[in-house]
Amino acid sequence: MASKFCLDIALILGFFCVCIHAQEKVFNVLSYGAKADGKTDNSMHINGLEIKGHGILDGQGAYAWRKPQCTNLPFTLGFYFINNAIVHDIHSINSKGLHINVFSSNNVKFRHVHITAPGDSPNTDGIHIGYSTNIHILDSDIGTGDDCISMIEGSKSINISGVTCGPGHGISIGSLGKSSNNEIVKDIHVKNCTFIATQNGVRIKTWASMNPGSATTITFEDIIMQKAWNPIFIDQHYCPASPCNSPESSVQIKDVTFNNIRGSSSSVAAVTLNCSALFPCQGIILNDINLVYDGPGGPAISSCAHAKGKATGKELPPSCLKSSLDFFSSHKKEMLHHFL
Repeated sequence: MASKFCLDIALILGFFCVCIHAQEKVFNVLSYGAKADGKTDNSMHINGLEIKGHGILDGQGAYAWRKPQCTNLPFTLGFYFINNAIVHDIHSINSKGLHINVFSSNNVKFRHVHITAPGDSPNTDGIHIGYSTNIHILDSDIGTGDDCISMIEGSKSINISGVTCGPGHGISIGSLGKSSNNEIVKDIHVKNCTFIATQNGVRIKTWASMNPGSATTITFEDIIMQKAWNPIFIDQHYCPASPCNSPESSVQIKDVTFNNIRGSSSSVAAVTLNCSALFPCQGIILNDINLVYDGPGGPAISSCAHAKGKATGKELPPSCLKSSLDFFSSHKKEMLHHFL
């Protein structure tokens, strides 16, 4: 049986045990050239890694948030070029930037991870994934000022289950289409998650640009919404800062299933499928949607533009897929009023 090689790492205020297979030894990584200055690249190619612990990683982000002199804010934990890792029972709070950044890694499992930051803290995504495969996020609580989980280009075979999200911007794919690369996200499965008072629920967002890309084979199922804004949201006109290169997105969204999503919406528009006129959404499936509007007026509505697919089972609000090409235009003023 292989022995374990353990590194005691002190990061901010948290102490964790990091283990890889090798001869048993304990040492401080700072003695081997690692620097906690937010600038130095301390990454290594590692195969077989475990991080666990019951301390707290405190990024002390309040000292840097919204201060113009503080740019390129560091993340708290970074996993770069990691294969076969398990991260469990850790707690990260108040990161200056992203809490956990996963890049160019494979077969990494996060379990019982707790991430906390104020709902108005900027760009404090919980777990951010890019160019990585076989990433599993299980049985975790995430509440931040940005996406609880975000998946950008190169994210493939991602499994998310048992996550409670809130506050935050929900679980998001994208944004895609900002760069000229052919940005691809595929094989995403989000299941058994709960969203509490989030700005969005499950979301796919692409820039209104001519840059190509695709988001395909995606399933959101068995989801509970509790007063979530935009519970089901495809936004292919994402452009937080004008001007945009094009009024329509060139990213193809295809084969996306929303199954058994229920609860309450804080926005009148409980379902919004705002797709691209150049590359309409294909193969959208809405099955057993039961979302009620929790607010004055109502009832909840659904809105579609250039979305092709079908609705089955319970349809609350009534599905708009059948008339997707003109529904969004006819409700445009009402939708903009509720989004602002």
